[in-house]
Amino acid sequence: MLRHNRSNPNIVLVHGAWADGSSWSKVIPLLQEKGYNVTAVQITLTSLADDVAATRRVLAMQNGPTILVGHSYGGVVITVAGANASNVTGLVYISAYAPDEGEVLGELNGRMPAASGQVNLRPDAEGFLWVDPKAFPESFAQDVDPAQARVMSSVQKPLSASVFGEKVTQAAWKSKPSWYLISEDDRMVNPELERFMAERIGAREVVSIPASHASLVSHPGEVARLITDAANATAKCYSNQVTQ
Repeated sequence: MLRHNRSNPNIVLVHGAWADGSSWSKVIPLLQEKGYNVTAVQITLTSLADDVAATRRVLAMQNGPTILVGHSYGGVVITVAGANASNVTGLVYISAYAPDEGEVLGELNGRMPAASGQVNLRPDAEGFLWVDPKAFPESFAQDVDPAQARVMSSVQKPLSASVFGEKVTQAAWKSKPSWYLISEDDRMVNPELERFMAERIGAREVVSIPASHASLVSHPGEVARLITDAANATAKCYSNQVTQ
């Protein structure tokens, strides 16, 4: 039986666009085996405000220090949701957007040439964006087992195009330590943009791996290791603050 080590921080995972909480299914067991209490948020992808609210509800349920992790668009969510959460001791960005205060996702994404997979985004009549199912494996998860990539395509959750215009009101990375994983073969977010964001936020540790956008599926060990590094680094700091 897996038991939560009470000396370990909690870990809250936020998925990105065209995915859901199950995208962390290979990372979660690796963290649980180390004694972490892990919760994956199911965000709506309907608006940044909705997704921040959903994440804050989960953060409010955590007892003690918490590491907040975001993949892809989930990085925008943790940037805002973690700002006023006193129990959040660190942020981990996995192939993720890390906007600044006053920035909008569309502007940030436009700082670098568009990644090749973005050409396969398809809007529906309600203003939600989907990845063309036929192009999903090669655009989103080219290093994932093809059968699994097709399943990921079938269960993808669309992202409201409106989020690209929603202004970020707070940036948690300005007051909390951060870590960043760059996916060098990312076809949904330009790897050079990931590198720029990792440097801008002053990430304490930057890991670069030869992975697709779905790095949490194709390289769960490296992802879990970076999250663990963040947890180890912040746990000692939080403990010192409590005893002072």
